[in-house]
Amino acid sequence: MSVSELDTTTSLLAEPYHDVVEEGELGGTAVLRLRVPHERRPEQVLLRYVHDGEQAAVPAELEAENETESRWRVSLPLTSPLTRYRWLLWGGDAGYAWVNGLGRVDHDVPDADDFVLAPSSGGPDWHLRSVVYQIFPDRFASSGLDVDPPAWAVPREWDDLPEGRSRNTAFELFGGDLYGIEQHLDHVELLGANVLYLTPFFPAGSTHRYDATTFDRVDPLLGGDEALVALTRAAHARGMRVIGDLTLNHTGDRHEWFVAARADDAAPERGFYFFDEELTHGYAAWWNVPSLPKLNHSSPELARRLADVTARWLKPPFDLDGWRIDVANMAGRYLGDDRGHDLARATRVAAERAKPDALLVAEHGYDFRDDLRGDGWHGVMNYAGFERPVWKWLHGDLPAELRRSFWGFPIGLDRFTGRQTVATMCAFRAGVPWPSTLHSWTLLDSHDHARFRTVAGSRDRQLVGIGLQMTTPGVPMVFAGDEIGLEGEWGEDARRTMPWSRPETWDGVLLQEYRELIALRRGSAALCRGGIRFAAVCDDAIAYLREHEDERLLCLAARAAHEPIRLSRRHLACDALETLHGDDATIAGETVELPADGPAFHVWRLGGTNG
Repeated sequence: MSVSELDTTTSLLAEPYHDVVEEGELGGTAVLRLRVPHERRPEQVLLRYVHDGEQAAVPAELEAENETESRWRVSLPLTSPLTRYRWLLWGGDAGYAWVNGLGRVDHDVPDADDFVLAPSSGGPDWHLRSVVYQIFPDRFASSGLDVDPPAWAVPREWDDLPEGRSRNTAFELFGGDLYGIEQHLDHVELLGANVLYLTPFFPAGSTHRYDATTFDRVDPLLGGDEALVALTRAAHARGMRVIGDLTLNHTGDRHEWFVAARADDAAPERGFYFFDEELTHGYAAWWNVPSLPKLNHSSPELARRLADVTARWLKPPFDLDGWRIDVANMAGRYLGDDRGHDLARATRVAAERAKPDALLVAEHGYDFRDDLRGDGWHGVMNYAGFERPVWKWLHGDLPAELRRSFWGFPIGLDRFTGRQTVATMCAFRAGVPWPSTLHSWTLLDSHDHARFRTVAGSRDRQLVGIGLQMTTPGVPMVFAGDEIGLEGEWGEDARRTMPWSRPETWDGVLLQEYRELIALRRGSAALCRGGIRFAAVCDDAIAYLREHEDERLLCLAARAAHEPIRLSRRHLACDALETLHGDDATIAGETVELPADGPAFHVWRLGGTNG
């Protein structure tokens, strides 16, 4: 049974489960295991995989068996940089069933949702132990730099609210800078986050700075090059990492490359863009916004320069630890010419040559699976497979703006059941190398979207979302201000300043919960590296296991009060449950009964063996 077939509270612990893979280097061997509860006992287990475009099958050997389940094992040579595979259960209680990334299915399926081996897909080890803190520099903190505002700027007082959707939206200057961030590293450290992600710091013609005028220096409004050097040094001294934001899809229309391209048809920069007098502006632009001319990645010279930009800021004295790649889903793609994957690979080569443990995370709002092939981006911002299903499950009484539209869809934000939420999460993990899932960012919001507090409508539902975020496979990313309860109905409205001088406005209970859940996440091997197995799903509650060889956790997210979930202690393979967050569970004989209140989030550590 796949998750998509569930309609009511149903235990999934009697379903086959594919363990996290022991994966070696290309040319080595991967060890693959399938755990099959006795309720689905097969006569035979095969591993079906694709090699050089042709399918092949390998019989699995029975490795171990206990009173609950059998464990099957295959050793598969890693001869290809990308191998898709799934399991076949045949005979006995299993009948005829495939097990792929969506679960167990009783019919033949195509390869798109198969498990994926990609030996080169792993990212830097430090990233798996991280929680990312996103900062929009203009709105986080000001050190009081004495810098004259540019002509385009509309100066604002720090405690003003952004105008939101107006002619001034992109030009409202509140005066945050990089020295201000450095001065508030104590706050980030006490929160428990250990990676700073900075939205663009290059000079530009707006406060969002995605319309860069150069990639050669830091905006003087933010303190210039010296401020970035000081920030990375201070962060590294605290054991923190710093990630920049690089736009490979476009530049600003006042970027030095674009200026040179328009001035001289023979300039090498002319080939960096798509000039066409048939187009509205005479050139291609991102979403037809004239200030954002699109880059043409067929140019070898552009590739060389972007590789230099990628590498330069990862080296001393700036010493960044990686990049978030803006609009990665569109970068390198134009009118059917798809160079997106080549761009991802080239960027990774440039980054890892400059710093071997550099990180590359791609912005991608939709089906990112084909862009995670193991040799390009380490992961993505997981909007489609995490943020959106969580919003649909947990949203409260929505503001009018969100009721009208959601990610460009005029139907607005629908209401999901637990089954729909879990099915969506599974669908976007299927077909992706497991390391790419672990290196993707789980986020509840960002500078581009409404604040999750506004979406959830209450602290209680927000806390359920935070619990999911901190315990779902992937690296959590928190947008600065979420932890104190900042609100916002859409992206620009969410870019509110941090109220440092008004601590009475902070939600102290929420802040403490963030600290506790971040500490739990960063201190748990199961949450940083373990696999996920859903245990039970109903409309209002989702229970799941996170399992690692060193630790096993049981998590329960509930958006409302619900019928108690009862799980088999035999299937859980536990003798005791240690409460790590939330309320105690009850063990009565062979049954574990979970709390039925809600909104609530709970985590227990399982004691006992897993066979």
